[in-house]
Order: sequence, then structure tokens, then C-alpha cells
Amino acid sequence: MELSAAVLPAPAPLGALTVGVTAAGLALVAFGAQPGRARRAAERLDLRLLVDEPGSGRSAAAVAQLAEYLAGERREFDLPLDWRLTHPGAQRRVLQALHATVPYGAVVTYGELAARGGLDSPRGVGTIMGSNPIPVVVPCHRVLAADGLGGFGGGLATKEWLLALEGVLPAALDLGL
Repeated sequence: MELSAAVLPAPAPLGALTVGVTAAGLALVAFGAQPGRARRAAERLDLRLLVDEPGSGRSAAAVAQLAEYLAGERREFDLPLDWRLTHPGAQRRVLQALHATVPYGAVVTYGELAARGGLDSPRGVGTIMGSNPIPVVVPCHRVLAADGLGGFGGGLATKEWLLALEGVLPAALDLGL
């Protein structure tokens, strides 16, 4: 049993995404070239790490769909997900509610997502979003604070870029300076 990992080049400010796929489905998306994250994920799942070239092996479908999304050519992912890097209970419930109920181009507040995930308070939602092992596909960039963008594990510039890609925010001007 193995976790197949590949690094997908991505536009700035993302730079790259590290993708990890098991026999059950997509288990990891990490911002940047993160071979250490893939290795730790494999260890946590008690799997052997296999590094794929982008576009080959078990990770090929995930890499292709993420590349299409980042190019503005895909709005939905149809990948099976392996939720084993999430903790059963609140974390998994909230992330699954996010995945199932917040489509491309939509946003939700921490409080609204807490209610959808069966939590009494939005306080823990930020922590859950920060520990999301499958960002972009499980779209934590679509979760906003009631008074603004809120934080993001991939950095605020990445969150803004992803929201602009989906038409939620206006794209930044490239003045060629």
C-alpha cells in the first residue's frame, strides 16, 4: 500500500502544490513543493511513499484536475477523497460539510460553516480550516470571517488569488511594474 505524491507547478502566488493520493482517493494537497509533508502523511497512514512525475501514476487524475482548476477550466472536482488524515468527529464533519455545501464561486462565514458542521460555536472552525489536509479541493479558501477575508494556511495572497479565480473577488491589476 502506498501514497503516490507529485508536485504540480502552479501560478503565483501558489508556486506549486504537492498532491498525495492513496488507493482510497486524494488525501493531501499542500501549498508549495512539500516532500516532507507527503512523507509525514505516508507515515501517518502507515503507507510507503511513492513519488510520481506530474501526470503519471496514481496521482495523475488529481494533478490534471487541479491544473485545470488553476487554469480556470474546471469548477468541480470529481475525485474520490481519502479523509483519513482528518480526525473523526468535528474536524471531519466540518470539512465534509464545506466540501458538500460550498460550491465554486460561493463563500460561507465561519459561523455559517460551524452550523452546517453541527458545532455550537464558530471558534473552532478557523483551527479546522488551518488543519485541512486537502485545501483547494476541500475549499477552505471559501470560508470568510464575518468582517473580512479571515486567515488562510496558504497565505492571504493565495486566498485572494483563489477567490479572484472563482469570481468572488476582482482580480488584481497587473500594471507590469
